[in-house]
Amino acid sequence: MTNWLKLLNKAIVISCVFWALQTKAQKTFEEYKSLYPNSNELVINDLQTYTLSIQDNKIKVLSENKFESLILTENGINSNEETFSYSDLIKLIEYDAFTENLINGKVKKIKVTQSNEKRDADKTVFHDDIKIRQLIFPNLQVGSKKVYSYTTEFTDPFLLHRFNFGSSLPLENATLEVVVDKNIEIGYTVFNDPKKSIQFKEFERKGKKVYQWTALNVKPLKYEFNAPGYLHIVPNVNVYIKEYTVGKTVTPVLGTVDKLYNYYKKFIEQIGKEENQALKDISIELTKNEKSDTEKVKKIYYWVKENINYLAFEDGYEGFIPRSSSLVFERKFGDCKDMGNLIYTMAKYSNIKNVFICWIGTRSIPYSYEQLPTPGVDNHMIAVYQDENKKYFFLDATDKHTKFGLPSDFIQDKEGLVGKGDAYEIIKVPIVQASDNAVNEVINMTIDGDKLVGDGFISFDGFNRTNIVYALGDTTDKERFEAIKSIVLKGNNKFNLKEFKEANFEDKDQSYTIDFKFEIPNFVITIDNEIYVNLFLDQMITKMILEKDRKFSYDLDQLTKTQAKYILKLPKNYKISYTPKNETITNDLFDAQFSFESKADEIILNASFVNKKLLVEPKDFELWNASLNKIKEIYSETIKLEKQ
Repeated sequence: MTNWLKLLNKAIVISCVFWALQTKAQKTFEEYKSLYPNSNELVINDLQTYTLSIQDNKIKVLSENKFESLILTENGINSNEETFSYSDLIKLIEYDAFTENLINGKVKKIKVTQSNEKRDADKTVFHDDIKIRQLIFPNLQVGSKKVYSYTTEFTDPFLLHRFNFGSSLPLENATLEVVVDKNIEIGYTVFNDPKKSIQFKEFERKGKKVYQWTALNVKPLKYEFNAPGYLHIVPNVNVYIKEYTVGKTVTPVLGTVDKLYNYYKKFIEQIGKEENQALKDISIELTKNEKSDTEKVKKIYYWVKENINYLAFEDGYEGFIPRSSSLVFERKFGDCKDMGNLIYTMAKYSNIKNVFICWIGTRSIPYSYEQLPTPGVDNHMIAVYQDENKKYFFLDATDKHTKFGLPSDFIQDKEGLVGKGDAYEIIKVPIVQASDNAVNEVINMTIDGDKLVGDGFISFDGFNRTNIVYALGDTTDKERFEAIKSIVLKGNNKFNLKEFKEANFEDKDQSYTIDFKFEIPNFVITIDNEIYVNLFLDQMITKMILEKDRKFSYDLDQLTKTQAKYILKLPKNYKISYTPKNETITNDLFDAQFSFESKADEIILNASFVNKKLLVEPKDFELWNASLNKIKEIYSETIKLEKQ
């Protein structure tokens, strides 16, 4: 028997003993049903065991995983699918899956025969050659168990995964166990467990060190709109290898940013060393008339955005190594790394020195480099440029519509690791200020019977421009008309868009604008000689009131400054008899102002709103809702016109 098979068999024996210990005291169906009366399904066990050893002077990492759930209701039967993942760097060795039914007091196992492999649809990561194994469980009924197990081998010891202690289902037992040779040192970090619900043990078993984390009776996570992402919420443990010793040689792995950068650095050592004459000619031609490096970088950045399509298609270490700029240039597509490398190479051809490659995590990942100096802190790669004033520009070409000078919205307030040869720098991406994400609107209106008739102008800047342009895409004709209508909609769903005209859709440096004409029937109320009109035509803010039982932070994605001016021309022979009072709300979360201005033949409502925090935390919920409810009251006010 080979050493590898011996190791595998030994690991399986260890894990089987471990799983047996975990599952020996399982309750009856009736007991589970009484404990979880409001659940359709219960996860009884979610178990993972890492076995780390030295084989042929290298670290060998095996991972054994077992999942077991119980169907509690008829609705639970519909949940007949489970999945697990692996990749070219985390190789699947074997798996088993079956439905377990109790028939006449005897357990009957029905093997899963319908199983499919598919690619992971998540394109937010740069090492995304992940494959998904889909399992369809047969013959499910109330009381059935879904059971599957699988073994993987981590071919790279730098890439151990985090373990999450929670899901959308109640969880009876979740356990992570790491079994290591004594010449291997690991590190670990626990996140999102302020109440210490994860029990930790460290002990020895047959000459091995064992680290064990267990959480019992974990409540299900409730989906909440605009929550910041499950890694901000679910308790999780990140394990990594610090170093290992063979003989007298100590090999460092992870545990510091220096070690992480040394790992990353080898993946970009070859970038910029090739030469492609056609690409070089384009680079020089693009930038020849620009006087500053900043303007040259901008030209290159926009060219890559407009000419290279984003497509993630990695396998193995291609998930970390940028493809050659020549290949990306010829194919006209690439992923985030490839686009970053292309920008870097074109800048080099144009004699721009301060363009670098930068690793970064999106806002879905909450960790800093100090907290977790492992590849688990990053899932994105871009180019960055540092000007003569040491200001950084973030060049993420995967985001086609964002203008030069703004980062992508999903990396705001995140740390980036900038590679500078043998050195590196950790930089912080700024939060784009609300004034840079402005929405400005002017509406002119007249009254025609019960209709409000008007024309408007609206402009979008910053991320608001990016989001609107992205949403509109290449829609045409009726589809575009309906999309524009949803953007400029005012009053209520009876809003009728008559016509519109767009400007600067392609020009990233200009505000995207829409001129439009509209009418809103049955909006004006006339009683005898009095007319009542509500000038607060856009009340979207009040839809952001949070549920009373919300638990998790509310992620707003961006700061925004909205300003609107509503101008109503008075009907002939009418005067203003009532105007709502001016209002101002200012606190730590936002500023809002509403003021009325009366003139001889018109009345003007000026409204503005600025949010101040990307993330509204639970401690802010009471103030947030109280403020929005106050705005809701303000929105209910109408002006009154009286016939002279």
